[in-house]
Amino acid sequence: MTKAIKLLTALPQAQRERLMELAEEVSFPEDARIFEAGGTADRFWVIRSGAVHLDQQVTSRQRVTVATLGAGDMLGWSWLFPPYEWDFGAVAFSNVRAYEFDGPSVLALCVEDPLLGLSLVRTVAEVLASRLETTRGKLMEQYTMRRRSGPL
Repeated sequence: MTKAIKLLTALPQAQRERLMELAEEVSFPEDARIFEAGGTADRFWVIRSGAVHLDQQVTSRQRVTVATLGAGDMLGWSWLFPPYEWDFGAVAFSNVRAYEFDGPSVLALCVEDPLLGLSLVRTVAEVLASRLETTRGKLMEQYTMRRRSGPL
């Protein structure tokens, strides 16, 4: 199992402090849709408490949870890359408290402070790599279970 990367603890203290100057405390009630796949990605969150499900619409009536995020996890990375659209949806699985960051403001800070920008991009890349590894493990587990239960 891969270790989850926590954005705020992974950043060096000086960069974390600069980033936190842009943080706004927000909350989402249980079952609140935070964002929808295909929507404009212009912000991200660091979850302080609660849980968020990332989901993917697979049919007009069915969504599949692809990941569950909790305290310390970064929610949303699409604000960092064109076309700045969410790849998944997100819904609060429980009451959620989070720090919210405005993407364009963070990007402007990264231009002003290239060391912060490099640290942030490296940390986001580690988060994405960790989540990809976790997803790969889940897919392999499902594949193995299906092979054991009979022909594909």
